[in-house]
Amino acid sequence: MTRPSSTRIETKQSVIVRLYGRAHRGWRKIATAAAAILAIALGYHVVFGQNGLTVYQQKRQDAQALQGQLQSLRKENDLLKGHVERLQNDPNAIEHQAREELHYTRPGEVIYTLPAAAPSKDAANQVLPKP
Repeated sequence: MTRPSSTRIETKQSVIVRLYGRAHRGWRKIATAAAAILAIALGYHVVFGQNGLTVYQQKRQDAQALQGQLQSLRKENDLLKGHVERLQNDPNAIEHQAREELHYTRPGEVIYTLPAAAPSKDAANQVLPKP
């Protein structure tokens, strides 16, 4: 009689072992799939996320463009500083500026002013809105 009860215990244990083995294999597959999904999501975030590679490249291009603008503005600033210095120290530069902008002349000189350029055909063909 002890035999059937020991067989039942062995049968129960073997069933439990088989179920545990199946569950363990299932959990391993689930864990592997979860790790793969996590790796894909992390990779997507690294490339396309808020501070990802694409944003980094765009910001780098913007920084290069701003550096170019800064260089051109510095050159323009240096030119303007030189012009101001000449106007402050050189009487010939002051005279040239006055003649150019204010149309000053020396005694005996005559200034001829040409009329403004005629409007182009495109500007003449445009219909002006009625007031």
